[in-house]
Amino acid sequence: MWTFLLYILPLFLVLFFYLRRNRHQEEQHVDVLNAAVASGLTEPPSMHPVFNLSKCIGSGSCAYACPEGAIGIIRGKGHLINPTLCIGHGACLASCPHDAITLVFGTEKRGMDIPQLKPNFETNVNGIYIAGELGGMGLIRKAVEQGKQALESITKSRGSGQQLDVVIVGAGPAGLSASLGAMEHKLKSVTVEQEISLGGTVYHYPRNKIVMTAPVTLPIIGQVKMGEISKESLLEFWQGVVTKTNLKINFSERMEKIAAHGHGFTVTTNKATYETKNVLLAIGRRGTPRKLGVPGEEQAKVVYRLVDPEQYRNQRVLVVGGGDSALEAALAIADEPGTSVTISYRSEAFGRVKQKNRERLQQAEQTGRVKVVLRSGVKAISSEGVTLVKEEDTMELHNDAVIVCAGGILPTPFLKEIGILVETKHGTV
Repeated sequence: MWTFLLYILPLFLVLFFYLRRNRHQEEQHVDVLNAAVASGLTEPPSMHPVFNLSKCIGSGSCAYACPEGAIGIIRGKGHLINPTLCIGHGACLASCPHDAITLVFGTEKRGMDIPQLKPNFETNVNGIYIAGELGGMGLIRKAVEQGKQALESITKSRGSGQQLDVVIVGAGPAGLSASLGAMEHKLKSVTVEQEISLGGTVYHYPRNKIVMTAPVTLPIIGQVKMGEISKESLLEFWQGVVTKTNLKINFSERMEKIAAHGHGFTVTTNKATYETKNVLLAIGRRGTPRKLGVPGEEQAKVVYRLVDPEQYRNQRVLVVGGGDSALEAALAIADEPGTSVTISYRSEAFGRVKQKNRERLQQAEQTGRVKVVLRSGVKAISSEGVTLVKEEDTMELHNDAVIVCAGGILPTPFLKEIGILVETKHGTV
């Protein structure tokens, strides 16, 4: 009897503490979910997991694999407990031992326009490929992989005579990876980038923004280990890759038109015309900046992205928007001497921002560095001020600069013009 107790008692103790710990974690996960629901923070910003509860065995591997803390275990099943933190990297899917997770785009409330793509990232228009953010994948590591895989498919359909094998549009993560792949496979290619620097969407991030990526494998370069890295360090790394490989990128060259021509396409830019067998669109989803449509918006004081916070020293700045880009712009400007920063957002809460940015904004608001005006909109902009409307009240702000961070209009009309099918996803693959 005593021998039996000697062996069984430790097992009971282990089981007791294990169950108590799980119950404590579940209570925490329920609290996080309830707080998200109470705050209206229930819409994930991009691709996100949906759990098949009949398959889920509650192993918790998805929660452990999620570095953002967006996933939790409730009643023995996986749940997206903090949706706004999910950035769609898919680590949860890879970790699930029972195939209980599906990654989807959009939700029932908020649709997401995604071009229809084949597994090799070719669109329904043969010869036109899409990789990276435009195809719904903004994560750096995934965009790099997509660019590489799309290029590998293009190598099987090369041009003839003087025709190029591929024109790559965009020099962000996907475009850079594809361009290196074209060099590695000795394709006749041209890479055009409308900006003055490479980086794609990352180029438009505020100064010193920390981005998260994972080890990536670049053609020619091989595997590169990364973790948390600043915007500047990432751009410096990419520039080093371009220099090391002598990769040619045509900067400040904007793609304006794509037209089918013979057994390929004619790509027209603001500087040249190219005949090519294939086109790879590695452009972002921003498209044309979304404007406010109010009087005075045409003034030079109004811009649609933050490039350098230093230029706003000793100025009164209004930031319009409620996403991460708006909060990060406001916080970066607030760090500059002599600035007075106000954020105007139409909703009653910042529903799609990272927890870290939300906490930083709360601190800045408490210390008076940033003023937040929710449920408000811009009515008019003058040379010396801005008129805001908050519900039925009108506010006049003395103002030197306005930064509109309202996102961009997806280039859906352009895609449809060249025959690419676009589908609005409402919580589907």
